[in-house]
Formats: sequence, structure tokens, C-alpha cells
Amino acid sequence: MAPPTETLTAERILEATEEVLRRHGPAKATVVDVARALGVSHGSVYRHFRTKAALREAVTKRWLDRTSQRLAVIVAGGGGPEERLRAWLAALFQAKRHKAGDDPELFATYTVLTGENGTAVGDHIADLTAQLTRIITEGAGSGTFPVSDPAAAARAVFQATGRFHDPCYAREWFAPGVDEEFTAVVDLLIRGLSSPSP
Repeated sequence: MAPPTETLTAERILEATEEVLRRHGPAKATVVDVARALGVSHGSVYRHFRTKAALREAVTKRWLDRTSQRLAVIVAGGGGPEERLRAWLAALFQAKRHKAGDDPELFATYTVLTGENGTAVGDHIADLTAQLTRIITEGAGSGTFPVSDPAAAARAVFQATGRFHDPCYAREWFAPGVDEEFTAVVDLLIRGLSSPSP
């Protein structure tokens, strides 16, 4: 239980919510459980998040944003567009696989929550495709990726690699040979992006 003198912030509430979700799962976790874990009234939690749905959406967004932030570092980093694209796709696959493998209960919980929170998921996908668009746009500018529509190419790359980041494929992420399959798909996409458009 948190000391009552510690300031209640949205971040503390989200941290506690994540722990409550880990312990109870999405079906049984309540705002009262979160308040109890923080040593405050449930009204105090509601002052930060007006509804249980708003709290669940915020904790989902926080979880998704962790991946986006790690990937943004690669987008802004050094190296050529091909190198950054490969690193970005590999980091996305690694992040998703890490979440699924290291804490399967919490991953299952967030899979349920992302199903409930279309706005958070839509924003996450838009952010990821915007990051890809930036890399591909830089590649188009340098001639590395001679594509006429970097945004369309980014959406295609994202969709083509779905097996390696969409949670519905999580069971396949640990199958023998999946790393080789990932590399083969990325190599194919890079060759396609690097070929001049007809």
C-alpha cells in the first residue's frame, strides 16, 4: 500500500492498474482494487480517470506507447534508410515477442484490452506507420528506396510483416525457424523497395 503522504498522480494510478491487471486479469480487475492497491478511495482514482473504461484505455495506451517510443529512437538514429528499416522491423518483432514471452498473463490481458480500445490501437498503428513512412521517405529522397508514395509503401510494409507483430500470431513467434522466416520477409521487402518502380 502506498504511503498516504505520496502525491497521487495519473502515472502512479496507471502503474497500480497494471499490477492489478496482472494479478486479477481484465475480467475481475476493478477500480476499487486499484484504489486499494494505492491506499486511496476509488473516488480519488476517478478524479484522474472519469470512468473505468477511460482508465483501461489509458493503461492500454501507456503499454503500446512503450513500444512506439523505443522504435522512435531508431527512426531518429544514424545509419542509412535500409539499415534503419531493418533495425526498426527487428525491434518491433523483438518487443512484441518479449512482451508475449516474458509476461504471458499480462500480454493476454493487454490483448483483451486492445480489443476494447480501438482508439488506442488505431493511434498506435498510425504512429508506427508514420515512423515507417519517415524512414521510407528518407530512403526515397536518397534514392535508396525509389518509391513514388512512401506512405503507401509504409502501410504495405507494416501489413506484410503483420505475422511478426500482430498479437493474433503470438503463438507463432516462438516456433522453430521463425527468425529465418522473418529475415526472408524483410529481405524480400527491402528488395522490393530498392527496385525502381515501373
